[in-house]
Amino acid sequence: MNFEVVVTCAVTGAGDTTGRSPHVPVTPRQVADAAIEAAKAGAAIAHIHVRDPETGKGSRDVGLFEEAVALVRESDTDVVINLTAGMGGDWSPSTDDPAMPGPGTDMIGPEDRLAHVKACLPEICSLDCGTLNFSDTDDIYISTPPTLRRMAGLVKEWGVKPELEVFDLGHIRFAKQMVEEGLIADPPMFQLCLGIPWGADQTVETMAAMKAQLPSGASWASFGISRMQMPMLAAAVAMGGNVRVGLEDNIYLDRGVLATNGQLVTRAVEIIERMGGRAVTPQEARNKLKLRGADG
Repeated sequence: MNFEVVVTCAVTGAGDTTGRSPHVPVTPRQVADAAIEAAKAGAAIAHIHVRDPETGKGSRDVGLFEEAVALVRESDTDVVINLTAGMGGDWSPSTDDPAMPGPGTDMIGPEDRLAHVKACLPEICSLDCGTLNFSDTDDIYISTPPTLRRMAGLVKEWGVKPELEVFDLGHIRFAKQMVEEGLIADPPMFQLCLGIPWGADQTVETMAAMKAQLPSGASWASFGISRMQMPMLAAAVAMGGNVRVGLEDNIYLDRGVLATNGQLVTRAVEIIERMGGRAVTPQEARNKLKLRGADG
């Protein structure tokens, strides 16, 4: 059981959710306000994507990241900033020639994937530790070992803690290899991502199996998506982990009731407290996770 829980709120993501809920933030101002709202509700960490303000689609525009991060930092609300570094690995083969990229493909190198991280220098950025069939379509998310090693080395050089996002056991295996190679600063920080098609299923048994493969001394969190967001939260706390909620992973508070990020964090904190724990502050999270801004 984890009695001192780090709550992350993933405030917007890059998925096609803007048409399904008016609460999904789109503009940098809305993304920043969502991060601030989440922090005031009890989240220690805000996991941030940005979106094209015109289309609402996920974006990797460095300027949009800089604007959103500046707005959060200029506010009077403390929160640990965790920027996605998952953009730029999308491959969709052409129907005419599967050897060539089709519509939706966005493939760039490791330096470009981290351009916004270098510009903003958050305390945390995500690092998706493997390739994945991301839906029932031909779309693939690609993250190869050479790319991941390069990205890990760069963020370590910049003093940014990589959140090792793992969607299957093989991803954990490679993340542990990077730890052994000295590419990841101690203690490594894992996020067990459950329920994403076609990665690990969102069950207690799957979470336990993945937790069992983590290296000694690692910190870890987990999340589920849609209606399994809160059940997986409770399971993670019971198993000793930290948690993630937010509109990136689930847009509903209850059946048929659309949520805000603040409401999802409030629900998460209520569950943690009913289990006998508490949500830690941003500074306590920095200390616990050994982030750049930790005391001492």
